[in-house]
Formats: sequence, C-alpha cells, structure tokens
Amino acid sequence: MSLQDGWAALNLEMPKRVPRTEYSVDQHWELVKVVTGRDVSVHSPDAEKRQASEAFAKAWNFDYIWSVMVSDNYMHGRKTDMGHAVYAAGGVDRREAQASPFVTPDDVFDFDPMEEYGRLPNLEAEFTKAYENNCRRFPDAVNSSGVYITMFSGFIAAFGWEMLLLAAGSDPKRFGEVAQRYEAWIQQFFEAFANTDIPVMMCHDDLCWTSGPVLNPAWYREYVFPAYKRLWRPVLESGKKILFTSDGDYTMFIDDIAACGAHGFALEPCTDMQYIADNFGQTHAFIGNADTRVLLAGSRDEIRQEVERCMAIGKHCPGFFMAVGNHIPANTPVENALFYNEVYEELSQR
Repeated sequence: MSLQDGWAALNLEMPKRVPRTEYSVDQHWELVKVVTGRDVSVHSPDAEKRQASEAFAKAWNFDYIWSVMVSDNYMHGRKTDMGHAVYAAGGVDRREAQASPFVTPDDVFDFDPMEEYGRLPNLEAEFTKAYENNCRRFPDAVNSSGVYITMFSGFIAAFGWEMLLLAAGSDPKRFGEVAQRYEAWIQQFFEAFANTDIPVMMCHDDLCWTSGPVLNPAWYREYVFPAYKRLWRPVLESGKKILFTSDGDYTMFIDDIAACGAHGFALEPCTDMQYIADNFGQTHAFIGNADTRVLLAGSRDEIRQEVERCMAIGKHCPGFFMAVGNHIPANTPVENALFYNEVYEELSQR
C-alpha cells in the first residue's frame, strides 16, 4: 500500500506505478485465506474478518479505500427493502424483498423527505469517527468518507424500482419536485462533511443501468446535476476533493458530472473509460474498469488482455487507478483472481 502513490494520483502527479483499489474482494474469504494465510471464513468472528481484510488490502497493495458513511441507514422512516441476493459464501447475506410502503404514484408525489426523515444531529462527528476508523484500519492508503444515497440512489432506496419508474414516468415534473425536496434533506450531509477535516468525499449515485440512463437525460439535467452543483458547493469551497461513482453506463453524463466539480470518477466496465482518458485523463482521476465477468469465466489469456486494455487506456494518465468493476465477487475462481493480480503487478510500473 502507498499513501504517497494514492495522493500523487489524486493530485495528478503521475506516480511511478499505477495505484489500485478493489471493492468487496476482501470478503472473498477463500481468496483472502490464500493471500494472507489466515484461516478465515464468513463464519469467523468479526474481529478476525476485519484483521484479515486489512491484511489482504496490504498484500494487494491498495492505495485508495472506497468508503461512504451515509446510506439508507439514515433514512429513518418509509423506505423500500428490495432484498439482497446471495453474495457471501453460504448465503448468509440473502434477504427477501419486502413490499414498498409507497403504493401509488401519488404516495411518491406527496412524499417530503425532510418531514419523514428529519434533520439529524452530530453528522460532523459521525463523519469524522467513520473516517478516523478507516484511517486506523488502512493507514497506508488514501481514505475517504461520503454519501451513497446522493440523489437517484436515494429515490431507489426510498421508493423501490417499480414505484420510482411509475411516478417518474407518469409525471416527470411532479417527480422533479420530489427530487427538489429530497435535495433539501440530503443537503445536511454535504454541509456537515464540508465542516470536517476529511480531505476526500466519495459521492455515490446510481444514475444508470447497463443500457444507460434510467430516465430521459433531460430530466437529469434539469433536476439532478443542478442539485449536485448546489450540494457539492460547500465541499468544494472547503478545499476537498470529490470523487463520483455510479453503476451502469454513465458515459453520456461524464461531461455533466465534471462540470459540477468532480475531481474523479469510479466506473464499471459499461462506462467508456477511453472517453474519460481522452477528454479528462490529464485533469481528473479515474478508477477502473476491468470487467469482473472476465475474471469470473475468462481464460488466462482473456484476463491478461483485459488488464492490458485498462493499462493501455489509463497508464499515460496521471490520476488512473486500476480496479475491477463492479467488484470481484466471492464465486470468482481464486486462481483467476490471483492471476489478475499477478498481471496487474507485472504491468503496474510506468
């Protein structure tokens, strides 16, 4: 791990090696066991799993740790539990979906997040505590904190996909008014973050599917990106860096997000990393974007080609970090993950 290389990349100072991060791979316990030599599984005590995850991040030389604090755990009121598919070995994380508390589009249109969820105390202290805990766990990497449910991801969490699509499709203007009320509620987290000493904010918002935007792009440009500018203003004015993450293909929104003030992008393979490198590669950091499906089912030659593709795009860009997008799930063959890391290490020197 290299705090120095991570900061150099975020500051566009071209470190001598391509830095890297990964997401959730430190919970691929079979891989963790092989890499660290620790006998750990999904059923191990939490303290042992934390220690093994920390050892794994060090062994794989993570230079940045992706982290946010604010998710739907701060939505103290009506929200939708869409369940959870099996990720961890043994299916311990499976959760069945629950019915949405929003039954009609009018329920959505009448929703006032400030009235429902309210203002929350001690946010600055909570951000600081979460960040300092990350720094204790991963002292040799750049750490961050941030917000997961910025705008669109907040709509997904509150309404669930069915009611979100019904409401937005039946009356985009009224749904835009809901977005404006949601912005007024979520603003408190950005204002609190601006008052901390945390240097990097990760702003997460799943704007898109793999096929592109969920709603008409014009709707995002009327209601979402202007909200980003307002939400991010205090964070930017306090001198902090903002990194942005979205699932799916958000290529068509890269320019919009950059114009809002983001310093960097984290992306899945669906988003065109070549576009980012060509247009923002000398001015912005970016993290990506090897295809997890190649690690899951590809040959060694295909895995090598995927790493080579990413390096060919990003290696000449000072703020490029290598990572697999979306993440390396626990059913990825251990030998494939190990070979991916081997090729990364081979090609990482500039």
